Order: sequence, then C-alpha cells, then structure tokens
Amino acid sequence: MPYAPGLHLLLDLHGAAGLDDAARLQDVLCEAAQAAGATVLGAAFHPFPGGGVTGVVLLAESHITIHTWPERAFAAVDIFMCGAARPELAQAVIAARLVPAQSQVTAVPRGQAHMNQASQPAL
Repeated sequence: MPYAPGLHLLLDLHGAAGLDDAARLQDVLCEAAQAAGATVLGAAFHPFPGGGVTGVVLLAESHITIHTWPERAFAAVDIFMCGAARPELAQAVIAARLVPAQSQVTAVPRGQAHMNQASQPAL
C-alpha cells in the first residue's frame, strides 16, 4: 500500500460570527471539504444548550473538525487531509464564510519523518 503523508492545519478563529448555528457550520465545513477536493463520507454536529457547537466532517482523506465558543467569538478548527486533497483551499473557504476578525494558522506536516521507511506502529 502506498504511503500518503498528510497536512494538518490548526485554525484559531477569533471574532467569527454564527458559531452557535450547527446547520450552518456543517454546510461551511462540507463546502470547504469539497473545495479542497476531498470526499465527504459523513458529518455529525452537536449544538450545546448554552451555546457552542462541536462537529466533524469525516473525509476519505481524513477529517475536518470544529469546536466553538460563541460567548467568546472563538472557534478551533482542525483540517487534516492526505493524498491529493488541498487543505489550504478548505481553510480559505472557512475563513471566507466565518469571517474571523483575527486568525492564527499552524501547519503540521504529518508523516514526513518516515516517508522513506516502512511504517511501524508506535509503542
């Protein structure tokens, strides 16, 4: 089986709006996945009674998750994709749709250290 390293983008979004609307957030993350060339396998989003949403879009290429704190206008988003999917395109859609006042993105390459070695399970 060919080895497919991935890229994990960690987004901290400050000042974003609509962070208590689970249906809208699901639409945004599914749109982001499609823009990145990823295959959506399913999605689950849960709104909390006091506000906030946690959600996941399961992808053939991995996942996109979101956790929101509307009372702080903050969302934490993880975009992890492998293969030909382009997580930076998903990031652009999320930023355009949630319109944060400030954002921080941390890119974490996954699997680069062992690209030329047979994969071994970590103990």
